[in-house]
Amino acid sequence: MPGASQADSLTTTKTNNYGVPSGLIDMPTAEMAPDSEFSLTVSHFPGYTKSTATFQILPWLSGSFRYSGIDGLSPAFRIYYDRSFDVRIRLLEETDYLPAVAVGLQDFLGTGVLSGEYIVATKQINNRLRVTGGIGWGRLGSYNSFASWRNRQPFTFAGVGTGGNFRFSDYFSGRMAFFGGLTYDITDKISVSAEYSSDAYEFEERQTANPAAAISFNHKSPWNFGLTYRAAEGVDVRLFSLAGSEIGASVSLSLNVKKPATASLEQAPLPVGLRDPGAFKDLGWTLDKNAQAKSVRDFSTLLAQEQIELIGLDITERSAHALIENNIYIADAQALGRTFRVLSRTMPASIETFHITVSRNGMPLSTTTFRRSDLERLENAPARDALAAAVITDSLRFGDVPAPLPGYYPKLEWKIAPFARTYTFDPDQPFRADVRLRARADWHLGKGWIVTGASSVKLFGNLDHVTRPSNSIMPHVRSNAALYNPEAGPTIDQLTIAKYSRHGPNLYSRVTAGYLEMMYAGVSGEVLWKPVDSRLAFGAEVNFVHPRDYDQLFGLRSRQTPGGVIPQWNGHVSAYYDFQNGFDATVHAGRYLAGDWGATLEVARSFSNGWRFGAFATKTNVSAATFGEGSFDKGIFFSVPLTWLVGQPTRQTYSDTIRPLQRDGGQRLNVEGRLYDVVNDAHRPSVAESWGKFWR
Repeated sequence: MPGASQADSLTTTKTNNYGVPSGLIDMPTAEMAPDSEFSLTVSHFPGYTKSTATFQILPWLSGSFRYSGIDGLSPAFRIYYDRSFDVRIRLLEETDYLPAVAVGLQDFLGTGVLSGEYIVATKQINNRLRVTGGIGWGRLGSYNSFASWRNRQPFTFAGVGTGGNFRFSDYFSGRMAFFGGLTYDITDKISVSAEYSSDAYEFEERQTANPAAAISFNHKSPWNFGLTYRAAEGVDVRLFSLAGSEIGASVSLSLNVKKPATASLEQAPLPVGLRDPGAFKDLGWTLDKNAQAKSVRDFSTLLAQEQIELIGLDITERSAHALIENNIYIADAQALGRTFRVLSRTMPASIETFHITVSRNGMPLSTTTFRRSDLERLENAPARDALAAAVITDSLRFGDVPAPLPGYYPKLEWKIAPFARTYTFDPDQPFRADVRLRARADWHLGKGWIVTGASSVKLFGNLDHVTRPSNSIMPHVRSNAALYNPEAGPTIDQLTIAKYSRHGPNLYSRVTAGYLEMMYAGVSGEVLWKPVDSRLAFGAEVNFVHPRDYDQLFGLRSRQTPGGVIPQWNGHVSAYYDFQNGFDATVHAGRYLAGDWGATLEVARSFSNGWRFGAFATKTNVSAATFGEGSFDKGIFFSVPLTWLVGQPTRQTYSDTIRPLQRDGGQRLNVEGRLYDVVNDAHRPSVAESWGKFWR
């Protein structure tokens, strides 16, 4: 059924007007989306539009970000745009006799115009009917309230202040009211819903009575009704009546990021080459240079067909050691599996031990050892058996890493591709974008030395229409980003020279100098301590920067801004921890671009197919009043693997960060190639987590 794929855990792919998992219209339920489900919902009735992104973080936890546009809600704006976050936690799963129970916070980190809290229970009956009942506070306790718990001030624009802060004293306080409803699946594509709403839309009605406000809303009834049609897999369309006076519609698009969106077009891997019994005793090839050259040539040819880059190769009587770079497969485990199979098909039969060292940016990161007889024995066994037979060590502890092949350096890589540059949440126009064409070249001069240049030109877009000036009283380190956007180009997006190095087991370093990003030039240095088998890592970074001219060519501009002088020094110490099962957390603490001191917490969930979702928050020694609207820096970030879209193997992703508001506090330098991102994928915890792709 469209909304009930797993009755025992009460999941749904439907969303309500607030874009959260629910079969009802405005009210929440205790339903959850399937684990790792991502949805985008747009809901509209005259004068009111909500756009919501929701991610099912865990089977029992979901999070949402919403951007709402309300006509004339505030006399100061023709359309009042509001940003809000939700979180919902399932406390109890449904059983044969008991309903599922969930608790939720709606708009708990915004202005509060949509804020409300709830405890709700939902029970499924006969696989088609779901019944919900709950108690709400805030907006959800405003109609036909039966009690009140502590004082809660009603929403007013005067009480918003800078917004964006937690309102702990308000949660589950004020008036309380009952709500409820039911959903019935008529067919697998059509369902109906009815609800008794506890939201009186009080603020909207008060503004309707205000002659200076343009909104028109009349709450006639607590009863809402909806009809939902599943137009296609992951596409739901709903028509609804609201408050006895409004007719609206919503569209919801959902996908599960664990699943591929297209059929994989990557070529099948080669089978393991099996040796004839007793052939391992034949060492005649060691005296035949032609036989040796043929093995190397065959290995190089087949590995190139797997799109894996060979850097170096050493062969002895009983072992072969390949130095590779994986630029194509998201999971290094897949590149390892394919390389081992190529070794088994091309190396002389006497060679029993295979070693593969994975290198990135000229640094050997890890060496995986596999006995050839285990490879032959385990080809059709579960991947976990192969993992148990593999030995993964730090390449510097292993020693004797193959030298680069003659003529490997210098190496030039280049590409020309379009990309999008976005500007979001401008009150004058919520979304603007430019599509630009970028040419990029990476010149690998030698081991660890990389010169990178990137230049782009505008193809089309409307970023040049952004005219809102920064009102920040801090040094304008990011809030004047709009001044960089009008340039059609060609612009110098990046022009750097970087040196990556190993200084012993567990130790890595990076130094990058030049035009580091769109807004800053300078020098960035970093060190990282990361054992190959550890889930914990520590790093430190120091940057010396100067702001670039707005035309993004070779010039630099003054560090003096209306909010103060931009400091030249900034940097952080960082701690990284991999919780496994795709979850990781990072803490950065230090000095930010505007000179403020504080810390950033990032929490993310990653998937072996390249998808990644996360959230971050930064608190510094800057007060909310000094920071400005939003109170502190926070947001969500994501990465979409291009291979998920096109079906062809590639490590390229589209990544972006969504902030409710771009301010100057808590801002870091956007330097490319930070060490943890370069190193972590090749270490044992990450390789083990994606080991299911070893035989792919």
